Amino acid sequence: MPVTTIRKAEAADALRLGDIAFRAWETGILPLLRNQPGMRESERRRLTQAVAEQMDRIIVAVVDDVVVGWCSRSRRRPYIPYLFVAPEAQGHGLGSLLLRRVESLLELEGANRIHLETPADNVRAVRFYERQGYRFMALRPDSWSTRDPLTSVHLEKQLRPFTGRLNEED
Repeated sequence: MPVTTIRKAEAADALRLGDIAFRAWETGILPLLRNQPGMRESERRRLTQAVAEQMDRIIVAVVDDVVVGWCSRSRRRPYIPYLFVAPEAQGHGLGSLLLRRVESLLELEGANRIHLETPADNVRAVRFYERQGYRFMALRPDSWSTRDPLTSVHLEKQLRPFTGRLNEED
């Protein structure tokens, strides 16, 4: 039986995280776009840069010592900019596990809601987030895609913030 763990990302994970993000983008988002010259390499660079910039805010899912997914959170607000699971590992609950862990971290920090966005045409992702308790808030033009004007769906989930005290003496 596979052993699954969640841990903080490490510098040694960076290449793998970029690869997971790119392959998930390639199978989930690219089919929604008009493929243009240089698009794949541009997106690979963008995702690799995102990993580097957010490494201190990324958690990873590891199955049998192999990183198969990751999720990051914003530094300034309760927002999830990225959640990726390797295409071959999708459908096994890893995305849900990563999402719940980030939600729990935010609840411990007192957040009462969390936000994220995904392309509206990515029906599989929208349905996934709805199954996790996220609710549709708004449609908006996607700000990062200059090649194809995708519309993003903004989703929100109510959290139950932790209001007790953490004992720091343990």
